[in-house]
Amino acid sequence: MCQSTNVRLIFFFGSLGNLLYGYDTGVVSGALLFIGHEMSLNHYLEGLIVSILLFGAIFGALFSGRLSDRIGRKRVFIIISVIYIVGALGSALAPDVITLILARAVLGVAVGGSTALVPVYLSEMAPADKRGKISTLSNMMVMFGILLAYIVDYLFIPIEGWRWMFGLAAVPAALLLFGTRYIQESPRWLIQQGKTEIAIQIMKWSNSESETKDLLKHAKSDLHERKYTILDLFREKWIRPILFLGAGLGFFQQFIGINTVIYYAPKIFTATGLSYASSFMGTMVIGVLNVIMVFVAMGLIDKIGRRQLLIIGSAGTAVSLAVLTVMLFTAGLSVHTAWITVCLIGLYIIFFQASWGPVPWVMMPEIFPSAARGAGTGFAALCVSASNVIVSFIFPSLLSMIGPAWVFTIFAVLCVCSLLFAVECVPETKGRSLEEIEDTLRNRFSSKSGKGRIHHHYA
Repeated sequence: MCQSTNVRLIFFFGSLGNLLYGYDTGVVSGALLFIGHEMSLNHYLEGLIVSILLFGAIFGALFSGRLSDRIGRKRVFIIISVIYIVGALGSALAPDVITLILARAVLGVAVGGSTALVPVYLSEMAPADKRGKISTLSNMMVMFGILLAYIVDYLFIPIEGWRWMFGLAAVPAALLLFGTRYIQESPRWLIQQGKTEIAIQIMKWSNSESETKDLLKHAKSDLHERKYTILDLFREKWIRPILFLGAGLGFFQQFIGINTVIYYAPKIFTATGLSYASSFMGTMVIGVLNVIMVFVAMGLIDKIGRRQLLIIGSAGTAVSLAVLTVMLFTAGLSVHTAWITVCLIGLYIIFFQASWGPVPWVMMPEIFPSAARGAGTGFAALCVSASNVIVSFIFPSLLSMIGPAWVFTIFAVLCVCSLLFAVECVPETKGRSLEEIEDTLRNRFSSKSGKGRIHHHYA
């Protein structure tokens, strides 16, 4: 097999875990419409079926980062793929709602592991000038997974086949398990284990000679540096501002409302009076936009930069949700406003997926130092999952208590807050090697002047 094919397989299978993340989070939007026909569900149980996966993801993110620092990225990929298979089959065969919730919690552990591991792996394997584009594969696979889930949901509407919807996730999970034979270990991890020659051979596949030399020089100086746990990160003064940045990226990615659209889009559309089939068609339009805009982001992230994309995305999502709320307050959800609602949500998706969708996943592993990359990205992914749990669990109840107009008003306000965060706190990291970013941040926050707020000029 030629070298270029090997590289493509590395990045494909290295990001495949996030396709499963997308599928398992997106498929529930259709399954929820039919689970209630077989099992008695109220608003709280609906929210629990959705959010328990994300609760499990907190534990997956918490442990997988540190575990990958100990036993290597490749072995954790194998563990995650097995957990995905067990969780998918358990969900499909669940005889009652308790078993279904437990199976979804198991899936969540794999989801959290993917969110923490995949961005780190892609970031460590990619050359500096293409790291943004390659790291965006992480989010692109999530969007492909969500779109695949929407398509599967649509195909099984006639038989109300929610078990098939859940169970088919075992197929890409098995593909990931098979694909681990092509996944190469991270060169940075190999160097830390003293396996320098193997690391050099892998690095040469996708990096220039000068980048390989820089990595070796930096990595060898870190050989005796202790590995950080998540608790260690809070004790290290110069890393605390980076933790704040990682947590903020994770918080705003979820609290500006994206997963309410992904999980509950069919329920929102059916509330307008659309049929099940029309609602799923509208949802698939959203899924297609998700994928298209990730490709747009791949072309922009290494040109425009991370920070600028976040600013544009925050402004665009705020405006689109503001217009949606005005329409909901004045006209409400009805047959007459159904497709206007679809279009405005589509506009929101366009801005989100070109910015807050992929950029946080690219930046999270970039900003943490080598010795803390697994634990630090795991903490940031934990913040994503925790935020996702809160939003997903409370959304059905909020929707029934205060109505969609006020719910989307809250999200519009949070979009404005994300704009302020991007302007004041987010750095620009495009075009820099991971080692350059680490040196810059270490020098800044190790000094007295580095105790202040994060500012976008520091990298």
